[in-house]
Amino acid sequence: MADWSLRAAAMADVEAMAEVRAVVLRADLERLGRYDEQRVRQRLRDGFDAAHTWVIEVGGAFAGCVALRPDGDIRWLEHFYLAPRVQGRGIGSAVLRELLERSDRDGVPVRLNVLRGSAARRLYERHGFTVESEDPVDVFMVRGAAAR
Repeated sequence: MADWSLRAAAMADVEAMAEVRAVVLRADLERLGRYDEQRVRQRLRDGFDAAHTWVIEVGGAFAGCVALRPDGDIRWLEHFYLAPRVQGRGIGSAVLRELLERSDRDGVPVRLNVLRGSAARRLYERHGFTVESEDPVDVFMVRGAAAR
C-alpha cells in the first residue's frame, strides 16, 4: 500500500476536491442519466465544511478527500473520493478503517449514501455497512458502532 496521510481540509482545497469528485462520479452519474458537469462540482462546494473534512495525500500530494459529519447521534461519511491513479491500492480501505475506528471509539454509527451500481458499495459492505433503503439513484447504508 502507498504512503498516505490525512490532513485537515481548507477552502484552498475545494476546487481540487470538486474536480476529483467530478472525475470519480462521472461514469456512474452518466450511467444513471444524472451527470451535469457544473452541478457535480457545485454540490461539493455547497456541502464543504472544513471542520469535518480531510484531504487524502499520497506521497505528499493531493489524492482525494473525505468528510465525517456529525448529525445528532450519528455521523455521515461524505465526499469520499480517491483519484483514479491511486485507486485499487488499499488506500480507500485504510482511510475508511481509520475513520470507522474513530466512530467506534465514540460509540457512534455511521451512515452514507452511494450511487446505485457503484463499485464503492462493495468497499462499504466489506467494512460492515448494510443497506437501509434505496431510491432510483442512491443506496443508503448504515454501520453500527464497533461492527466488524
